Amino acid sequence: MKKVLLFVASICLSGLLTAQDIHFSQFYMSPLNLNPALTGVMNCNMRLVGNYRNQYASILKSNAFNTFSVSYDQKIPVGRYDYFGVGGTLWGDKAGSAGFGTVQARLSGSYSKRMSGSRYSSNYLVFGADLGLSQRRINFAKLQWGTQHDGNGGYDPNLNSGETKFDRDNFLFLDMSAGLLWFNVFNKTNSFYLGGAFSHMNRANQSFDTDTYDGLYSKFTIHSGLDYVFPYSRIGLNPGIVTFIQGPSMQINTGTNIKFLLSGNKRTYEAFQFGAWVRLANKIDSGILADALILSTRFDFEQFGIGFSYDLNISSLKNATDHNGAFEFSGIYNICGPERRGVYCPRF
Repeated sequence: MKKVLLFVASICLSGLLTAQDIHFSQFYMSPLNLNPALTGVMNCNMRLVGNYRNQYASILKSNAFNTFSVSYDQKIPVGRYDYFGVGGTLWGDKAGSAGFGTVQARLSGSYSKRMSGSRYSSNYLVFGADLGLSQRRINFAKLQWGTQHDGNGGYDPNLNSGETKFDRDNFLFLDMSAGLLWFNVFNKTNSFYLGGAFSHMNRANQSFDTDTYDGLYSKFTIHSGLDYVFPYSRIGLNPGIVTFIQGPSMQINTGTNIKFLLSGNKRTYEAFQFGAWVRLANKIDSGILADALILSTRFDFEQFGIGFSYDLNISSLKNATDHNGAFEFSGIYNICGPERRGVYCPRF
């Protein structure tokens, strides 16, 4: 019990609860959640993506933070070089014994315009937007308050908490986002991308009280990545960085994977990656918090990719979590067709 209380106190004091959106450590394997402009940006015609994250299970057990996401997108050729991208995403997030959670279904679209290039190299500018319908819910009957505890581990749910009663525990809201992306493909194996997104443009009301307005903070995302294979080598690097700014909160994930190409056959893509990343966040009062060290690995075979990562907690929460953080699984399956336009995109 003391360990759980220490965990709750630590997480509140560190300001980590100010983050309002889902996030994945493997952001590079969750493209439609990162930026709507990534819709349809792929080397094949269609793409299926799945992500799952479990956090703080060592402390919260069955009440751990659980997040899932599934998405589908495809690109549609327009003219000689350009593309439309269309896609859909379903994600859900649930945390705590009161079942506080959100589910969102979202449709996204993009337009990729080639600015310059040749058959095996190109520069593209991509515009994207999405529209989502979200459901937010909580079970107030399962909430526990300090006044219902006796200080010795005892709890009486019949005691009056003295807290304000809210009049809605389940509501829907619309959510809108837009994004930009620029990517430069140097050749079939090397590329660079830079993008940004503006999420929650409509600042939907999140209050569980119908008489109170509590707008969801708008979020700004800036992200960049490189897919690079050293000349005359089967070794490469996949560095990346993403910055989220939402209301008073800021988060930065950065690091790199080292990639080893396993097949000498140019028609077959097989690669293994492993790497280390770090997640930084701002404290609400002042300063920067080093939240987690992220160890990641990934294996790609032809059109299928699978990734696993583990967050090792290095903030003050480590005293409550024994350094345990979160584990994550990601999977991507690309469906290719008979396209002969010779255009390549960054690999996600």
